[in-house]
Amino acid sequence: MFVWKIKLTYFCTVSKIDSYRNIITLKQCRMKKSVLVIIFSIILVSCGASKSTKKYSYKKPATSKSTSLKKLNSNYSGSVSGTRSSVLDNAENYLGTPYKYAGNTKAGFDCSGLVCKVFDENKIQMPRRSSDQAKQGKLINVSEARPGDLLFFATAGGSAVTHVGIVHDILNNGEVTFIHASTSKGVIISSLNEAYWNKAFLFARSVL
Repeated sequence: MFVWKIKLTYFCTVSKIDSYRNIITLKQCRMKKSVLVIIFSIILVSCGASKSTKKYSYKKPATSKSTSLKKLNSNYSGSVSGTRSSVLDNAENYLGTPYKYAGNTKAGFDCSGLVCKVFDENKIQMPRRSSDQAKQGKLINVSEARPGDLLFFATAGGSAVTHVGIVHDILNNGEVTFIHASTSKGVIISSLNEAYWNKAFLFARSVL
């Protein structure tokens, strides 16, 4: 009888220990799962935050020359918000879109078609031709140019407007960059400090 009690007590003790082990293991598994869920949530939030603040920047062409350039810098150094910010966001959405004569859709843009599309998305109606867009809003000095303003060019020489771009950013040194639909590369970001665009620049206007 005494031996039987010892065996029974041993059996009960071992069973309890196994039960405790199972409980501890289960809790550990739950803790690990909780930690993984938290880590995964942080990664998702981080990725979402980086996507919402995504900013496209100007990449200087390797062949760009900086000699004999007109000084076409802007003194603007403030932040961008409201309609100007929305215009830039919409314009950035079309970066990489191919050039298409008379195009104004995601399938392809010409320079004035891009301006029409972006401003129309912000409930601002613009004429279809760049020469007519050059009459909208008010004339401003390039030193006053802010993101969202328009830049006009004479790519064929002379003074007739043949091209238009949207000011994208004012760099730390005052360099003005702009988004536009180029005939050779589609919708890209260029700079007024690139020799070609520096020479072809005519004036800036603001419609915002």
